[in-house]
Amino acid sequence: MYKEKDIVMIAKRENNNARNYLVVNRLQAKHIPTVPSEAIGMFDSLAQLIKGKFDPQKTLIIGFAETATAIGSHLAVRLGTAYMQTTREDIDGAEYLYFTESHSHAVEQRLVKNELSSVAEFADNIVFAEDELTTGNTILKAVGAIKSAYPEKRLHFSAVSILNGMEKDALDRFSENGVDVYFLVKTNHSKYPETASRYNCDGTYNEVMHYNNCRINSHILNGAVNPRIMTDGRALCGACEKLAEKICSGVEKDNMKKILVLGTEECMYPAIFTGMELEKRGYDVRTHSTTRSPIAVSCDEDYPLHKRYKLKSLYDDERTTFIYDLDKYDRVIVITDAENTNSGGTESLLAAISHAGNDCIDIVRWKN
Repeated sequence: MYKEKDIVMIAKRENNNARNYLVVNRLQAKHIPTVPSEAIGMFDSLAQLIKGKFDPQKTLIIGFAETATAIGSHLAVRLGTAYMQTTREDIDGAEYLYFTESHSHAVEQRLVKNELSSVAEFADNIVFAEDELTTGNTILKAVGAIKSAYPEKRLHFSAVSILNGMEKDALDRFSENGVDVYFLVKTNHSKYPETASRYNCDGTYNEVMHYNNCRINSHILNGAVNPRIMTDGRALCGACEKLAEKICSGVEKDNMKKILVLGTEECMYPAIFTGMELEKRGYDVRTHSTTRSPIAVSCDEDYPLHKRYKLKSLYDDERTTFIYDLDKYDRVIVITDAENTNSGGTESLLAAISHAGNDCIDIVRWKN
């Protein structure tokens, strides 16, 4: 059984007046480098919690971008449901349902409506997957958007999360709207603002744009599914298995032991999945991903994040992203579904990885 002290760490947000702190999950494989099997183990516990609650053939799981995309993906894999995720990316030919995430650094959330319409025909249950629920406002906005789009359809809504910090009034609003709530760990946010304010923002801040001499191998691997539009757990699992097998077979030729598998923004799950497969083969593996979240770093030992690199996004050179606590590994494998890996974002990410002492880097573009 997971407890708050086992997985919750409090960090300090930047440029956010609504909330000065960020709850960082040490096992989620987003901000903090994590052993892949520990992340998957936590996701499995959440899947087990809701197993049997819904008919998989009549259920759609929606993972929230960007931090809960891996959670939602794994729930769909384990439970065998349909799956899609919210996105902040532009999808060619897409029509969207819009709603907002008020306390986030990037408030706009979108669901691609094109495929959602067909799912509404067979789905009785829509399950929202989050890493953390606090006010629950974002979920209720999503529920409202879907109800407005499909007024003739009677849908049952649920919200599942690793952490739940909702107070009584928020839980009451969910009950009034007929939204069931499931979670692994109940949290109390009352002391989090004070905790965050105690830390000095005196960690290491880097912005490097050119990489050193190092071995960089670029790969394009086909077979990806696109969860921003629609997929299902079986298809996603099969695609990730094939991706991991191709990557693992290449790594075994070089006999390298300490490996980082890095995801990019909304593309988290393929990296965690591949990392776990490498772990099964005896490698010492860590995984995390780039993120839009601007988080302060600190030298304090009990603070979750100590080093930060400011990057351009692989998906949009004009967008700023970050990577935290990069370390030196025998090999670094970046897995991304960004369309163009010859971008300024790729250059800045490679610069950060090499600056952290890495000289063997693979960048894998996973495409349909």
